[in-house]
Amino acid sequence: MDRSRDVRPGRPLEGRVAVVTGASRGAGRGIALELGAAGATVYVTGRSVRGRPAPGYDRFLAHIGQTALPGTIEDTADDVTRLGGVGIPVPCDHTREQEVRELFARVEREQGQLDVLVNKAWGGHQDHIGAEPFWEQPLSHWEGMFERGVRNHILASRAAAPLFLRQKRGLIVTTTFWDRDKYLGTFFYDLAKATMTRLAFALAEELRPHGIASVAVSPGWMRTELVLANHRTDAEHWQEVPALARTESPRYVGRAVVALASDPNVMARSGGVYRVGDLAREYGFTDVDGRQVPPFEIGG
Repeated sequence: MDRSRDVRPGRPLEGRVAVVTGASRGAGRGIALELGAAGATVYVTGRSVRGRPAPGYDRFLAHIGQTALPGTIEDTADDVTRLGGVGIPVPCDHTREQEVRELFARVEREQGQLDVLVNKAWGGHQDHIGAEPFWEQPLSHWEGMFERGVRNHILASRAAAPLFLRQKRGLIVTTTFWDRDKYLGTFFYDLAKATMTRLAFALAEELRPHGIASVAVSPGWMRTELVLANHRTDAEHWQEVPALARTESPRYVGRAVVALASDPNVMARSGGVYRVGDLAREYGFTDVDGRQVPPFEIGG
């Protein structure tokens, strides 16, 4: 069932089907919303459901002065639909291989196709990461960022691959952070993000002969719900906080993903890592406030 040719003006992804992992909040939510605004059917996955937020964030929540995580997959899915797409919430612990396989089996059963996979599910926030040198950091940071981060991306990509291979088309987007190979300042975080970037490259190498693209996309400093909470502000008052002047909304990276998914020549980009600010200049999109936020640069 290929509905990708049934497109109305202003809705470049109408008829397309996407899965966004870890979409309860942050970049995952922003990406899901923009895919919906572009007309896509979006499977919104994660562990936070109404009445039961994802567990394991106690230390991080204490650090930012919060008692519970904001956002659920149902909230995001409702907003995807409100914006013109079709939002479908699916509870999924992306560390559990069977749940991941069941997710993609459901997508195939219900839609008959998959056009875009966005790997965003991330476990790095479950431990507060300080500035200690690597020899003083606990190995739980490795477990959070690799076992509940990088591994999540691998499991989802493996489960999605058979759908893409049968279609001989598709796009995998891996979210990362990258600033031209500069050190990111924290040992395990740097290792994990470099691994995600390399993961996108390795996927591209294996999938290119089958017409399937894989890219890594690097947003800048985003005003996620948790960043806003850490600065004791909200989405309506962030401009009153000078420290947030260089930030971008989570929907900015969403618009980058839509631009890539709409690009008929995206295969030419396969294997690359792209900063959202650079993609904004190339494709001509802006953030929700009309600014074309430049790429975030470490030390800039």
